Amino acid sequence: MIIDTHIHLDSERYNEDLDEVLNRAREAGVKGFIIPGAEPSTLKRAQELAHKYNDVFFSIGVHPYDMKDYDETYLERFAYDDKCVAVGECGLDYFRLPEGEAEIAIEKETQARVFRSQISLAKRLKKPLIIHIRDASDDAKRIILEENAGEVGGVLHCYNADHQLLSLANENFYFGIGGVLTFKNARKLVEVLPRIPQDKLLIETDGPYLTPHPHRGQRNEPLYTTLVADKMAELLNKERSEIDDLSTLNALKLFGAQLGA
Repeated sequence: MIIDTHIHLDSERYNEDLDEVLNRAREAGVKGFIIPGAEPSTLKRAQELAHKYNDVFFSIGVHPYDMKDYDETYLERFAYDDKCVAVGECGLDYFRLPEGEAEIAIEKETQARVFRSQISLAKRLKKPLIIHIRDASDDAKRIILEENAGEVGGVLHCYNADHQLLSLANENFYFGIGGVLTFKNARKLVEVLPRIPQDKLLIETDGPYLTPHPHRGQRNEPLYTTLVADKMAELLNKERSEIDDLSTLNALKLFGAQLGA
């Protein structure tokens, strides 16, 4: 079995055929799905989906792009739900910074403040983190260490293949691997994959985004975790069943045994 540890099932792009999407994945051996919290406006739908389907779970959090909507009190309304397994996706994203030094400084300071707040929330709730890092490895790692985020651990979602982040495996952090691994230009991730401790590997789609080869350009869906697992098995010289087993065990260790029930 495979667990898709990062799939935005609350996206409107799944509204019309969600049952079919989930059933295709289940028939291929995908037995668990985690909806990450990114936009507060869709959190209620994520919760509803988690209660509609036994194998769907969700997390609470705010993506850096939506940090203006961060409201810890609102997130806590969902935090004690039995189907809530994590905090995030939270983190830092410097890919779309504003122009001007003063504006950039304000943006980075605000992202850091919201990130630190969500780490603190995760520690208070004793739930793992789902962390988003884009073009911000130095600052993100520093904040993770300064805030002692390893107390609850988590996953570096869509791991960006930055070597300096590998040491976070020693801080109880896992590495989410998705469709990027199958891209022809994924040389950096392909090279670093064998250096990731195998007891810290997770599989994800980030659907509807980052669709793996040979379906690039189409909507991503949980079924395609099987393509990621195939590529991972090829690169690590393992049987596919081994990849399924180890990634599932890792997901259960991080997010809780209820995912495999």
